[in-house]
Amino acid sequence: MKLGIMQPYFLPYIGYFQLISAVDQFIVYDNIQYSKKGWINRNRFLLNGKDALFSLPLRKAADNLHVVERSVADNFNSNKLLNQLHGAYAKAPHFDITFALLERIFSYEHQNLFRYIYHSLVAVCVHLGIETSIVVSSEVEIAHDLKAEDKVLALCKASAASTYVNLMGGSNLYSKGAFLQNGLDLKFIKASSFEYRQFGNDFVPWLSIVDVLMFNSLDEVRCFMFNGYELI
Repeated sequence: MKLGIMQPYFLPYIGYFQLISAVDQFIVYDNIQYSKKGWINRNRFLLNGKDALFSLPLRKAADNLHVVERSVADNFNSNKLLNQLHGAYAKAPHFDITFALLERIFSYEHQNLFRYIYHSLVAVCVHLGIETSIVVSSEVEIAHDLKAEDKVLALCKASAASTYVNLMGGSNLYSKGAFLQNGLDLKFIKASSFEYRQFGNDFVPWLSIVDVLMFNSLDEVRCFMFNGYELI
């Protein structure tokens, strides 16, 4: 059984969903410390031919809290963010179907940050036809005070995984030898190049899945999702 594990990210880039599609089970961390410098509650979209940030504003809280202990700000106006994305992509070829997905995502009323992001991840997976089982990390019976590679190994063992799959960016974090010693195969997902037309401007890579869906048909996205990579 192939297992993937990642932090929760709000409407992340296509590689995140490619990882989910490449494994049999995907664990998303809820009991991991929130980092304001990361991409947990923000991502990038295309605005006037350049990349720009969109984000979920958060209620003020201590820096050491876990993602599941953080909340979306009380004054968060989902319509304002929707209007921002509407203005950026209204003329994109696949705007209607993608904007309908965004409306479903932003209509979620739970203010818990993790639940909000988890709901968005599941909604996008359903939209893309990804059937991978998604599990919340705190629901897996391990010693949750473990860190880094030790925690990943524990989650793999508890999930009866035979292979752990990570994005290429994690290739310097994990040792294949340590995984082999624990009866596990370590693989990294290497994606093929995926460029597409964005209003005729120079291509801006690594934007949110929102951008990918606005400019590509579902069939095109699914083809890349399920076939545009190799495990190395």
